[in-house]
Amino acid sequence: MLKYWLWLTNLRGLRNQTRLALLRHFGTPEDIYYADEGELLLTEGMTREQAALLADHDLSAADRILADCQRLGLTLLTLQDAAYPGRLKNIYDPPCLLYVKGRLPAFDEEAAVAVVGTRKCTPYGVAAAEKLGYGLAHGGALVVSGLASGIDGAAARGALRAGGTVAGVVGNGLDVQYPYENRYLYEDVAASGVLLSEYPPGTRPAGSHFPVRNRILSGLSLATLVVEAPERSGALITAGTALEQGRDVFAVPGPIDAPNSVGCNQLIRDGAGLVSEAWDILREYEARFPEKLRRTQTRSHPEVTGYQARQRAEAKPVPPAVDPADPALGLTDDQIVLLRALPAEEPIQVDDLIEATGIPTRRVLSALTVLEIENLVIQHSGKRYTRVVSITE
Repeated sequence: MLKYWLWLTNLRGLRNQTRLALLRHFGTPEDIYYADEGELLLTEGMTREQAALLADHDLSAADRILADCQRLGLTLLTLQDAAYPGRLKNIYDPPCLLYVKGRLPAFDEEAAVAVVGTRKCTPYGVAAAEKLGYGLAHGGALVVSGLASGIDGAAARGALRAGGTVAGVVGNGLDVQYPYENRYLYEDVAASGVLLSEYPPGTRPAGSHFPVRNRILSGLSLATLVVEAPERSGALITAGTALEQGRDVFAVPGPIDAPNSVGCNQLIRDGAGLVSEAWDILREYEARFPEKLRRTQTRSHPEVTGYQARQRAEAKPVPPAVDPADPALGLTDDQIVLLRALPAEEPIQVDDLIEATGIPTRRVLSALTVLEIENLVIQHSGKRYTRVVSITE
């Protein structure tokens, strides 16, 4: 019964390796629940301190979590369920139970790629993450994201704009949207893909949760892509975990003097695959997933190299002229309004755009992502934008 799984996974202080050993020894959480101390101590690696924790047979917390899951529309996936991904089950320290919101993909049948990077990213990193998230999804991959600020969120947005499936793995309860700025991203991922957590509803984010969460990100994936990471970064922890799990690691190169690219450049130096477009990753798995992966030609993306950006600024070329209402562009009403509202010279804040146009925040962010991918606008530091085309009527 699920309440025994919840009892086992929510005993404070019980190590995950202890839970796994108990399941190997007893078979089910219910058998563990009814075992006496002498039987528990026969478990490989069991200490008296860990066995003492199992003397707490209070099921009230389990009942409360079950009620919360029912209220929130969450399902529970246990290590022994047929739908539990074999790819994840085969890592050293798989979670015994996952909370699920949305539609669980068949991960073992997907070319899943985790895209990670720093929260304090640069415009270069944001543009690269959105471009690569878009390209991976458009090429048939499943994008796995931690949905954090910065690179994680940018990659997820790019994948969603391509109509792809995103699996979000978070370090808090699925009813706790963190960071708050990504609350709409949570909703979009749950609606078209899946949200996963090993923490019960109501669990607040904590620093210790995220390194633990990272093993799930890489464990569900064939490969981990690091887009932008300084020398000390959680993204590098994920990359290291992926290597320990026998998974591939890729990285996006950056300028040699950019602090946010130090980690990526080191990964490439140490043997990680260099990535400048999504196909650099997908071609490694084309033979394995011939019916899923495809090399596609999409409309040009914004340039993302600092050198090219500086060249463009120095040259000050005459911007191309476009009619936003031209059917050939295929822009939505929101995108047309925003393109006309954006200045060509002085960058404008997203909040000012929202106030000027009256378009809700969620729709503004979605429209700006597409306009940037289509090389019609460019993002500057501080979430400020300008258009890179002139407007005709």
